[in-house]
Amino acid sequence: MATKKAAPKKKAVKKAAPKKAVKKAAPKKAVKKAAPKKAVKKAAPKKAVKKAAPKKAAPKKAVKKAAPKKAVKKAAPKKAAPKKKRVPNPAFMKAMQISPLLARVVGSNPLPRTEVTKRLWNYIKKNNLQDPTNKRMIKADDNLKPIFGGKDSVSMFDMTKLVNKHLS
Repeated sequence: MATKKAAPKKKAVKKAAPKKAVKKAAPKKAVKKAAPKKAVKKAAPKKAVKKAAPKKAAPKKAVKKAAPKKAVKKAAPKKAAPKKKRVPNPAFMKAMQISPLLARVVGSNPLPRTEVTKRLWNYIKKNNLQDPTNKRMIKADDNLKPIFGGKDSVSMFDMTKLVNKHLS
C-alpha cells in the first residue's frame, strides 16, 4: 500500500508540469501576435515616423520658450536706458574768467570749464607736448610752465587741478 501512496504523488507532480507548460505557451502566442504587428509597421512606416517627429519637436518648443524669457530680460534694460537721459551739470556750462597766464593758451574770453579743457588739449596735441612713451604725461612749454607751477612735466590728471586754479 505504501507504493500506492507514492504513485499518486508522482501523478500530482506530473499534473503540475503541464500547468508550467501552459504558461510557457502563452508567451509564444504573444510573440506570434507581435509578428503581425511588425508586418503592419512595415506596411505603414510613415505613421511611426510621424509619431517620432512630434517627440523631437517638443524639446525645440521648450527651447523656444526659454529664448523669449532671455530676450525679455535683455529688452528691459534697453527701455530703461533712454528714460535716464544724462543732463549736463549747469556748473560746468557756466562761463569762467580766465587768468592772463591761461589766456595765452586758450584765449581771453570767458569760457566754460569743458571748453577750456578742449582748447588746452588741442594746444597740447598741436604742439606735440605729450610724452611719446607715456601719453599720460604732458611736457610743459614756455606758455604752459607758469600754469603747471614751474614743473617740466605733469600728468594729465594733475593738469586739470592746476588749470582750475587759473579759472574764477
